[in-house]
Amino acid sequence: MLELTMAAVSPAEEGATAGMLMADAPSEPGAVLRVGRDKSVCRLSTPDDWLFVSRVHLEFLCGPEGTWQLTWLRGSQPDPSSEVRLTVGEYAQPIAYGGTVPLPRGGSGEIIIQDRTAPRSVNVGFYHEV
Repeated sequence: MLELTMAAVSPAEEGATAGMLMADAPSEPGAVLRVGRDKSVCRLSTPDDWLFVSRVHLEFLCGPEGTWQLTWLRGSQPDPSSEVRLTVGEYAQPIAYGGTVPLPRGGSGEIIIQDRTAPRSVNVGFYHEV
């Protein structure tokens, strides 16, 4: 099972957890969890006016071996207005626009979508239960 928690953080809300959202999916081939502004397809959705997040920004997909991968989906703009990075323990790596990275099996970490124009972010924590 992959469990996600999401918090939208701006300077006015820093430290608050009241806006935290949660979602999970079984580690079965083809299972998908999405993060973005479009509530009709995303299990975790951000505020509608946070345009630095695409309608469908991140996609977590379970592969045939029960392992998960994360893709930063390309949006309608050629250049993104955010940066995305994956943090697992002390290790942090930027994720390329349109790029895919594997998530550690049985691990946990955080994906941060950082607005390039304002001090706000979307923090998505993950835990892969095996």
